[in-house]
Amino acid sequence: MRFGRLDLNLLVALDALLTEKSVSLAADRLCLSQSATSSALGRLREYFGDDLLVVKGRSMILTTRAEELIEPVRAVLEQIRTTIAIAPPFDPATADRQVRFMASDYSTQVLLAEALAELERDAPNMRFEIQPMHEAPIEAIERGYIDLLLTIDYAISADHPSLILFEDDYVVVGWQDNPAMQGPMTRDIYFELGHVTARFGKARVPAFDDWFVRRQKQQRRVEVVAPTFLSLPGLVINTNRIATMHRRLAEQLVTTMPLVIREIPFDFPPIREALQWHISNTNDRALRWVVERLQLIAASKVHKPDNVIALAGQQIDRDALEVEYRMHHPQQAR
Repeated sequence: MRFGRLDLNLLVALDALLTEKSVSLAADRLCLSQSATSSALGRLREYFGDDLLVVKGRSMILTTRAEELIEPVRAVLEQIRTTIAIAPPFDPATADRQVRFMASDYSTQVLLAEALAELERDAPNMRFEIQPMHEAPIEAIERGYIDLLLTIDYAISADHPSLILFEDDYVVVGWQDNPAMQGPMTRDIYFELGHVTARFGKARVPAFDDWFVRRQKQQRRVEVVAPTFLSLPGLVINTNRIATMHRRLAEQLVTTMPLVIREIPFDFPPIREALQWHISNTNDRALRWVVERLQLIAASKVHKPDNVIALAGQQIDRDALEVEYRMHHPQQAR
């Protein structure tokens, strides 16, 4: 279909090229061959009388005209999608749809495991995929690799919609026969003991608790680095090491493992788990249904423990902490 001299089908290709700044990545996004995508770029260059993408070193950059087109093209396509393309009614009982999450094993254990069991009863044909956390979750949303990101609110993007699902705080976990765990945990004991912590992805991105403790004047001695939160308790059993863990997860695990919980002996901010999706998916009825159900389940099933310390009670400036966290995690929070 043409509008004037412009083939409107090329708008979709233009949006992909402007977003990816790469013919090969745009081709993957469009499910086209590289030659077909190169041909589309050639026709777009001819129509706009501009190169749009030019090679610089080993990558491609947008021309000034291309930069000017990003928002108008995106707005046009979004308006077409939301006002012209008529979405079929969503019925969870018959929906055959896959929803892809990115979430840590902690979020999976304390929320998604129970939530997906509930969703199965109402939407038996829906399928779910949970991808592990890595160093660039926002990129995964923007490239369409995932539908929903479940992570701490410090790590979400201001460019896409999100909502807070629940709050959690941290505790110290150790083997029940560890002599240091027989009484209250003190600051001196905490920093004298060896620690087990989790770091993620090829970049070994530290978990929030690991990053926060590094800010203390005293430095703890990390003796074991694990790839998941769920592996932490097994790595402290039969040792004198300890782990700093989310309270919700720790309270689940101590019921079946020889572990004990102690309070952290210094100010430690709670975290808030947030759910985020791409702005273009705001009107996706199936995704909206999943988001709304997760919100309800988080509110009713993942209740707030009475002993979670309120943010207002901490001697910590949360806004300043968020700024500092984002500065140290540019790939996570860009």
